[in-house]
Amino acid sequence: MAAKHNPLSNIEVHGPIPAHLARSTIEEVLRSAILDGRLACGTAIRQQALASLFGVSRMPVREALRQLEAQGLLNVIQHKGAVVAPLIEDNSLETYELRLLLEAQALRMSLPLLSEVDFEDAAGYIEALEVEKDFSKIGTLNRLFHQTLYRKAPNKKLLALIETGLIEEERFLRFNLEQMNLGKLCQDDHRALLRHAKANDVESSVKELELHLQRGVQAITSFLHSQKQKQPGR
Repeated sequence: MAAKHNPLSNIEVHGPIPAHLARSTIEEVLRSAILDGRLACGTAIRQQALASLFGVSRMPVREALRQLEAQGLLNVIQHKGAVVAPLIEDNSLETYELRLLLEAQALRMSLPLLSEVDFEDAAGYIEALEVEKDFSKIGTLNRLFHQTLYRKAPNKKLLALIETGLIEEERFLRFNLEQMNLGKLCQDDHRALLRHAKANDVESSVKELELHLQRGVQAITSFLHSQKQKQPGR
């Protein structure tokens, strides 16, 4: 009888983890494994298996899983526990509508407070996106670019909600950017957004952000349509 595959077998843990870093370390390791596909959609993750792998109690494991659930990377299913969430769910279009509201507000609050250093950081992420060929890194750079423009917004709860949406998009981009052929187009959008931001033109910046996110809506719509076409009987 074949041995049952352990979904955690390709996750490496180096040395004991200090107790005060246990939750954040587990969260980061699992997030990376989900984002790069080592933990595939639908994979069940057991608390006790994680506790044994990291050499910790189940308490920091539960806390880490709760954080990943809040970020949309895990779903908690009755009698099955934590399960890696689908790349795109049926409410993903609603998520983009919410993202526009949240990110537009953060941009309005942050933009007047941005410095030349902030603009230089944002430009640096664009330059990195122009030459980066590793799709797993492109998603991260895209998220960091947007967060740079929002980071001076004083409402930290707003920024936390935005980060959740950006992480969801990062995961989707990692797996589907090549098929969507969005790479260069995204940088044109980013450059226009940065240009308006540097001119302190809030309304033009928000309008450019809206156009940029609308392209994401179109990509999600296309992806969901292609998935339905693959269903049996179609």
